[in-house]
Amino acid sequence: MKRRQLLQSGTLVLLLGAQHLARGASIVAVRVWPAPDYSRVTIESDARLSFNQTFIPTPPRLAVDVQGIDLNPALKELVAKVSANDPTISGIRVGQFGPSVVRLVFDLKQPIAPQVFTLTPVAAYQHRLVFDLYPTQVADPLEALIAERLQESASTAAATAPASDPLGDLIAQKTQPPPVRASALPAGSGGKKEIRRLSSQSMSVPAPSATDRLIIIALDAGHGGEDPGAIGPGGTREKDVALRLAHRLRDRINAASSNGNPMRAFLTRDADFFVPLHIRVDKARRVQADLFISLHADAFFTPRPQGASVFALSQDGASSSAARWMAAKENKADVIGGLNVRARDAQVKRALLDMSTAAQIKDSLQLGGAMLREIGRVGKLHKPRVEQAGFAVLKAPDIPSVLVEAAFISNPDEEAKLNSDAYQIQLADALMRGIEAYFSKNPPLARSRTT
Repeated sequence: MKRRQLLQSGTLVLLLGAQHLARGASIVAVRVWPAPDYSRVTIESDARLSFNQTFIPTPPRLAVDVQGIDLNPALKELVAKVSANDPTISGIRVGQFGPSVVRLVFDLKQPIAPQVFTLTPVAAYQHRLVFDLYPTQVADPLEALIAERLQESASTAAATAPASDPLGDLIAQKTQPPPVRASALPAGSGGKKEIRRLSSQSMSVPAPSATDRLIIIALDAGHGGEDPGAIGPGGTREKDVALRLAHRLRDRINAASSNGNPMRAFLTRDADFFVPLHIRVDKARRVQADLFISLHADAFFTPRPQGASVFALSQDGASSSAARWMAAKENKADVIGGLNVRARDAQVKRALLDMSTAAQIKDSLQLGGAMLREIGRVGKLHKPRVEQAGFAVLKAPDIPSVLVEAAFISNPDEEAKLNSDAYQIQLADALMRGIEAYFSKNPPLARSRTT
């Protein structure tokens, strides 16, 4: 009798398990990340989701059928999460398409090349279904930088132009010498040809002296989007601290020049979205950056460590076990942020990361040393020298590259400093002085790129 009861209760457990599986996955959260390069939509669930997708080109829209779920309030939130300034998505529609099948339709502002993929649980995330919507037409970032600089130069020239002086103009017209007539020219002077030459001389305006070229500095605010980076005891996220610091340093770079050459900052991300590590490097190379500076905030197992650090790449192993640990932690950003490992071009671009040169590392150490000296004047240093390790984001073969850990966000005192405007201003000023000190000893190479 007891055995029969146990068997019956076991059958009941199995039936409940089958019913639970039949209900499918539960939606944990939905997120939308608009960005200039692409827009990302993430559906997080407690079980893996399967899907079918169809892209309709006219008008552009993406339809995705997600199996194993029912329409619920969390999915309906997607509709309200699309912002009006999203460069790619104009709206999202969701509906119950069939039993345990939800259809999502992305109405698009432009044609896209969609990437839809799943991610297994990692860090604080459960299963994720990711929609990366890449525009098929992408603006050239270098052209955009130069155009922006030209527009600023024109605005500055207009603002500094002398005010109109009607009386002075009238006096100038009355007192200027009369034009030279052909009959007044000496014999054999060339007649009409000479008049043409003199007229062109008197009417020509001397061309302004052009600067050699535009110095471009790539600023890489670490983490972003799905990847928050380290989180301090008070809840401060590394990705937010890094972006605020990048904005402050950008403003200083855009207002500065080196030996008459204007500077321009290029941000690998200028808002809260995820950028894969190899894309950060690729972006810097596409704009022909002269320097690459990646901004972060340290975290450790305990709150005791403190002070800022600067890292360069190493070809011969890490300079310390701490540097090796730090590089391994930062290199996990792709896993947490959600890289589509099945994308065919990812492996091709990753091959570029293995072409680092000894010359690049030497210049990176010089840049890091100049920045570390200036940082040490405004705050504590974790190590008195530039450390080295295999940071993936520093592997541009032709750009001096450093990674700055501004402070230990895991230290409550330093977390407070990172949230302080006063400290961020001091740190941005120190980083700017380090950049200027580097260029004072290492003038940028001549290139055809101009302002």
